[in-house]
Parts: sequence; structure tokens; C-alpha cells
Amino acid sequence: MSSVPKTPSWQKRDAGLTARMILSFFILGLLYLIFLSILAYVGLGAIPIAIIASIMIITQWYFSDKIVLWSSGAKVVTRDQFPKLHDIVERIVARNGLPKPRIAVMNANMPNAFATGKTPKSSVVAVTTNLMDILDTEELEGVIAHELTHIRNRDVLVLTLASLFSTIAWYVMQSGFYGGGMGYGYGRDDRNNGVGAMILIIIAALLTWIVSFLIIRAISRYREFAADRGSAQMTGKPVKLANALMKISGTMRQIPTKDLRQVEGLNAFFIIPALSGSMIGNIFSTHPPVEKRIQKLMEMEASMS
Repeated sequence: MSSVPKTPSWQKRDAGLTARMILSFFILGLLYLIFLSILAYVGLGAIPIAIIASIMIITQWYFSDKIVLWSSGAKVVTRDQFPKLHDIVERIVARNGLPKPRIAVMNANMPNAFATGKTPKSSVVAVTTNLMDILDTEELEGVIAHELTHIRNRDVLVLTLASLFSTIAWYVMQSGFYGGGMGYGYGRDDRNNGVGAMILIIIAALLTWIVSFLIIRAISRYREFAADRGSAQMTGKPVKLANALMKISGTMRQIPTKDLRQVEGLNAFFIIPALSGSMIGNIFSTHPPVEKRIQKLMEMEASMS
């Protein structure tokens, strides 16, 4: 009696990303409540600070895709300009029931790609001219499917919301350092109390920012694994994305550091960061090591045999 082959775990729905997001928000929420309690304890107006930070986040949210495209120099292109690129995107979205994003091209001698946008319908997938030069069609499909997974998983939305905690903490730290006592009284006792409260606020804000920073980095690293996995599911060819990552990483090492520093601010968006943080340690990196990503993709490929 023949047994039904088990479906490989990587082909099933990825609940890991959702679980990590929920846990991260719970930790950040708890930390945020503690932080606000300290602000209330020392008498600082937490509501005005929260309003200012919220305005900053909302502004960033509504203009995030335009800011990313502008800072990268990527331009939205039509089918007449890049028919092959449009064909690849249309094949992938048609097979997977996704809305077609806008397509942009970044004129750069660095091979890379990124996705941005608030919702799947308003999203943009961008690739560099050099990426199209060094990858074959199936490898380029793997990279584009990776970026489409980011859009499907709503990574931009999640990280924008997560950054709210970090932004508020950073703003309070800046106010503590340069706010001239944060509006406390001018008497000696009031001044002493003001200095003590300011130090307490700065410490609380610093701890909040550090924890937020590390959690956001952890989310960002896992979402890259999730996007690699989503690419393998969409194309059915994990080895093609693995090949693409090897080509991108190898070419990146040959590019002068000064050129990579010009686009370093987009590291969190790129499929492979322009400059790696491995010298400091993987804990501070926005991406997992390329070698680990390739290893997981090759394990997926082997499970299909």
C-alpha cells in the first residue's frame, strides 16, 4: 500500500512570520507602556510627544514609496520601455493571484532589487539595470518573486508600525539632551528634580530605543527568510533564487565601497544589503548571512527531488 508523500514544511503556510510579529508587538507594547508610565511619573507631557511622533510616522507612511523611489533614483517604467521585465512580473502575479505592481528601474552598476509601497495595489517593484544584465530569466523571476512576497506579506506596513515605538523613544532622547531641562521649574529644588527626571527619561528612552532597534532588526532578518521561501513557492525553483543571490553577492564584492555607501540607506529594502554589517555582528544586520539563505534554498530544492 503506497503512502502519500508528505508536503515539505517550507511549502506550507508560513506561520512563523506572523508569530514573530505578534510577539514583537507584545514586547514593544509592554515596553512602551512602561516607558509612558515613567514619563507620567516624572510629569512630562507624554501626549504631545506621542502626537508629534505619530505625525512623523503618518507623514512617512503616506510618502514612503515616493521617498524610497526618489532617494534610489529609480523610475517607474512602461511595458514599451522594458517589455521583458513586465512579462516576468505578469507571469508571476497571474500564477499566484496577485495584483500587478508598478515596475521601476534603477540605473546603477550594482545588482539589486527592492519593493516598496503601502498596500499590494499601490506597491512598486524595482530592479537595477545591472541586475538584469547579470541574471538569466529564471534567476530574475526568483528575485522578483522574492520582492512580491514582501508585498504580499505587507512587510512595509509591519515595520512602519513597529518603528513607531523606536521613533518616539528617539525623539524623547533628543528632547532630553537638547531640551534645556524639559520645562521644569527654575528653583534649586525644581532644577535638581528636573535634572533627575531628565536623566530617568533619557535612560528609559535609551532602553526603549535599543530594544525596539534589536526587535525591528530581528523582524527584518526573518522577513528575508520568509521572502526567500515565498519566492520558492511562487516559482517552484528555489535553486534559481540561490544562484541569483550568489551572483548578486559576488558582484557586490567587486564594487568600490564608496559607490556602495551612496545607497547604503536603502539596505533594509534591498534583497542583499549594499554594505554588510557582519563586522559588527549579525545581530545589527538588516539581513541574514547570504550563505544561510542559500543553504535553506538548496534544502528546499533537495526536498523537491
